[in-house]
Amino acid sequence: MRLMKSSRELAVISLSIAAGAVTRIGLGWIALSASPLYGLLIKVGLSETLAFLSGVLFGPIQGFVTGALIIVVSDLYMMPGPWTPFIAAIIGLIGIGGGAIHILRKNPSLVQLGASAITLTLVSELLQNIWFAVFFELPIEATLLMGIPSIATALVNNTILFTTVVPKVVRLMGQRERLQPI
Repeated sequence: MRLMKSSRELAVISLSIAAGAVTRIGLGWIALSASPLYGLLIKVGLSETLAFLSGVLFGPIQGFVTGALIIVVSDLYMMPGPWTPFIAAIIGLIGIGGGAIHILRKNPSLVQLGASAITLTLVSELLQNIWFAVFFELPIEATLLMGIPSIATALVNNTILFTTVVPKVVRLMGQRERLQPI
């Protein structure tokens, strides 16, 4: 199995990483300047959507690499720390989820994309909150309760983007047969 099938695939993945990193950096700066809303604003973005999209278009390895590199590259310009590899791996898992759709469902419906958004976002947020609680030695239950607004924002953001952006980009990529209507 070849990792890259074409220069087109490499170009799309590279563009996705760059767009995701720039968006995450910009939204991160905005979120830091509005500190009370940081937890909400930081969850608005393209990182998860672009990782998932790369997985849907090209497979699980490419989806993982896209998600992980978006986090690593953007953290280099923001605030890298011991969390960077863990968050990168968690966002990479969303790309693997897109790759699973690529393998299992050649024609996912909007309902399946929405269900994927909800499932993958909940898993991602749960893992991120557990990591945060363990790293900072906080009670997991309290961390999960404090993270509810952030989780809700991520759910809304990802569900909207997975069901609107992903089908449009897949069609743009010339793979109209890959998605079917509801």
